[in-house]
Amino acid sequence: MAKASRKTVFVDSDVLILGGGFGGCGAAYEAGYWDRDAKIVLVEKANIERSGAVAHGLAAINCYMGMRWGENNPEDHVRYARADMLGLTREDLGYDNARHVDSTVHKFEEWGLPIMRDAETGRYLRQGKWQIMIHGESYKPIIAEAARKTATEVYNRIMITHLVKDKNDPERIAGAVGFGVRDGKYYVFRSKSVIVAAGGASHIYRPRSIGEGSGRAWYAPWSSASAYGLLIPLGVKMTQMENKIVLTRFKDGYGPVGAWFLLLKSHAENALGEKYEPRWFETIKGMVGDYAEQHPFPTCLRNHAMIEEIKAGRGPIYMRTEHVLDTDDKEEKGWEDFLDMTVGQAVVWASMNIDPKEDPSELIPSEPYVMGSHATCSGAWASGPQDISPDDYHWGYNRMLTIKGLFGAGDTIGGTAHGFSSGSHTEGRLAGKSAVEYAGDMKGSKPELDDREIERLKGEVFKPLDNYLVGSNEVVAGEVNPNFITPFQGLQRLEKIMDEYVGGVSSLYVTNGHMLNRGLEMLGMLKEDLDKIGAEDLHQLQRAWELNHRVWTSESVTRHTLFREETRWPGYYYRGDHPNLDDENWHVFTGSTYDPKTGEWHMEKLPQHHLFS
Repeated sequence: MAKASRKTVFVDSDVLILGGGFGGCGAAYEAGYWDRDAKIVLVEKANIERSGAVAHGLAAINCYMGMRWGENNPEDHVRYARADMLGLTREDLGYDNARHVDSTVHKFEEWGLPIMRDAETGRYLRQGKWQIMIHGESYKPIIAEAARKTATEVYNRIMITHLVKDKNDPERIAGAVGFGVRDGKYYVFRSKSVIVAAGGASHIYRPRSIGEGSGRAWYAPWSSASAYGLLIPLGVKMTQMENKIVLTRFKDGYGPVGAWFLLLKSHAENALGEKYEPRWFETIKGMVGDYAEQHPFPTCLRNHAMIEEIKAGRGPIYMRTEHVLDTDDKEEKGWEDFLDMTVGQAVVWASMNIDPKEDPSELIPSEPYVMGSHATCSGAWASGPQDISPDDYHWGYNRMLTIKGLFGAGDTIGGTAHGFSSGSHTEGRLAGKSAVEYAGDMKGSKPELDDREIERLKGEVFKPLDNYLVGSNEVVAGEVNPNFITPFQGLQRLEKIMDEYVGGVSSLYVTNGHMLNRGLEMLGMLKEDLDKIGAEDLHQLQRAWELNHRVWTSESVTRHTLFREETRWPGYYYRGDHPNLDDENWHVFTGSTYDPKTGEWHMEKLPQHHLFS
C-alpha cells in the first residue's frame, strides 16, 4: 500500500459531483448536456465503472411508469409511494422524479441496456406494476460510460471527507476536500456548485451475518453513509432519518424476493404450511388504522406480520419456491434473478444443498439500513420544482439543499421513496440541470476558501495515520493498543450500540426513549474516541473516515427516532413506549439541524402537503 504523500492538489470546477453511483452519473450526464462549456468534475472513492449500490448489477428496474403505453401516470406512483410510507412522502419530489423517469429508462436502452420484452405485446416485460425486467449484469458500466463521456474530468479513488463553505459567505458552499486512497495526496476541490450523490448507510447496524460473513449485507457494504455524514456536520437540514428500512430477504444470502413474489407468483408460509398474513390483519389495523387497507399491502406491515409470526413460535418462514418453478423458463428466471446481482445467494443455496425447484428456502427480515433512494425517505430537506411545489417546499433551485449551491440526488435526498436505480439517475439529472444553472448564475462570483481552514482540515484528514505512527509500538496483544482504536474496532462498537439501543435485530427492532437516550450517551463516547482512531495505511484511513460518516449518521438516526413519538412504520422499528401510529400529532416530517458552532441539535416538525387526492 502506497504511503501518503500529503501533497496538496487543487481542482477547480463549475459543478462538482461527489459520488459516482447512479445519481452522480445522472448528474454528470445532464449537467454536460445543458452547458457544454461548464467544467464538470465527478469524484468517486472507488471507480465509476463498478461503484455505487448497483455495482453488482440488477435484474429489474423498479421504477418505470410506462406512459408511452398508457400503463401508469406519475400521480399514480405518488399515491403508491404515499400509501407504502403510511402517509408521508414529499409528493412534489416524488412526482418530479416520476414524470421524468421514463425518459431515463429509454436512455438506458439507447445506451445498450438489454430490457426484456413481452413476446405478445412488445412492451417491456413487467415484474409488477412498477417493475420491468432487464439483463442487468452490466447495468452500471453502461450508465458510467455515458457519464464519463460527458464529464470534463473523472477522479476515481478519492475519498471525500469534508464539505467546505465559502470564506465570505457561511451560507454558501465552496467545495470539498479529501484524499487519494492510492496516492495519499490531499485533494482540494473548489466549485461554484456541489452535488452530493454519495451512498446511504449500511453497516451502522450489526448485520445478521457474522464472522467471515460480516460483509454480507443487503445494501452495498461500501455504502458508508457519506450521503449524510458529509452534510450533517455542515449544518444541512435533514429529514426522516428515523425512517429506517428492513428488507425481507432470503436468509443468509440476502437474495431479493421481488421477482419471486411478483413475476413468479410465489408465496410465503410459516413452518406449518399456513399463509400467515391474514391472521395479523386486525392487529395491524388496530396499530395503523386505515393504512392497513392500502393495496398493495405496505411493505413495513408485511414485515410486521412476519416478525409477529416468528415471535409466536411458528417459524421459520419459507418462500415456497418449489411451487412455482414448473417450467424451464421460470427456473432460468429464478436463478438469473440472483446471478445478475446477488451471486452470493446462489452460492448459499449450493452450500446448503437447497435446490429451489425441490425445496423451499427460508426468509428473514434484515437488519435496518438508512437511505433515500430505495423505498424509504431518509435524507436532506431539499427544494422542489417551482411549478408544483408549495411555498415552504421551494426556496430556489430544484434539489438545492439548505445551503446555497449545494444540491443532492439519490440517497442524499429525503422524502422521495421508491425511486430505486432509475429514480436515482433521474434525480441526478434534475440536480445536474439545476446545479449547472446555479453555476452559470454565479459566474461573476467565484467561491473562496479559507486557507487556514483548508490546512486545518488537512491535519484532521491525515490524523489517523499520525495516531498510528506515534502509538503503534505500544500494541499490547493483536490490535489492542492504549493509544488508539482501529476503524474495525470502532465499527463493531457502532454496530453494537445501534443494534442494542436503536432497534436492531437483537431487540426485534424495538426501542424506547430510555434506550435511545442511553444510545446517545454511548455514541457520544464513541465520537470522542474517533479523535483517537489509528490508521495503519491509506486503506485503513479510508475506513476511518467511512466510520466517521457512519457515526454522524447514526447519531442523526437516534435523535430522529427519539423525537418521533409514535410507531409509524411497524416492521421497520417499534417505539415500545409509543406503540401505535398517531396521525393527529405526527402526520409530519421530522427535521433536524446540527449547529457546528455550538454542537447542538435543533429538532422540528416539517409540514406534509398532499398534492394528489
